Amino acid sequence: MKLQTPVVIVNFKTYLESTGKKAVELAKSAERASKETGVCIVVVPQFVDIARIAEVVEIPVFAQHIDPIKPGNSTGHILAEAVKEAGAVGILINHAERQLKLSEIEANIAIARGNGLISCVCANNPITSAGVAALQPDIVSFEPPELIGTGIAVSKAQPQVVTNTVNLVRKVNTAVTILCGAGVSQAEDVSVALKLGTQGVLVASGIVKAKDPYSILRAFADASKQ
Repeated sequence: MKLQTPVVIVNFKTYLESTGKKAVELAKSAERASKETGVCIVVVPQFVDIARIAEVVEIPVFAQHIDPIKPGNSTGHILAEAVKEAGAVGILINHAERQLKLSEIEANIAIARGNGLISCVCANNPITSAGVAALQPDIVSFEPPELIGTGIAVSKAQPQVVTNTVNLVRKVNTAVTILCGAGVSQAEDVSVALKLGTQGVLVASGIVKAKDPYSILRAFADASKQ
């Protein structure tokens, strides 16, 4: 499976605003915005909410993480086969809040590929982005950790770094989808990111904690089409 671009990936994290019944409602809002605009919107809920969300929406659902394990005796770990069975079609790998060793990133990309799951690898700088792109994931998302949750969008704060990241990644992988994230909170942040050469954004609190998440989702989707 390959995602249509541009794409907006919404990481629900562990906010109360995106937990349980509220997670389902947020996913439905994302689906509504996606269907109205034709823009691909992906939701990334907590593990316990994947199944209930996948049952009621048609947009892609990702898991926030998997562990590089095989089925068996790994109590407390996250199995790729389990999140796929729950309805996930992709996974986040190496988010700034759940960082992995390079060997684990490589293993998780391979596990995702073997299970038909889309792999979205997060990276904190241009060199690392290029490094993980060489491992052939489906998506690379550049996210400077110092801007995550600040409301200061990477596309505005570090435009040259975003452009450099795109150029470095393209030198090693011409097929990978490139996103940027951190601080994305306004529609303009999305349109600027696309102008810098990315194919979408990874966003969290800018949507999850908004007073009217649907309006922000719709604005992001509209900005993606410009």
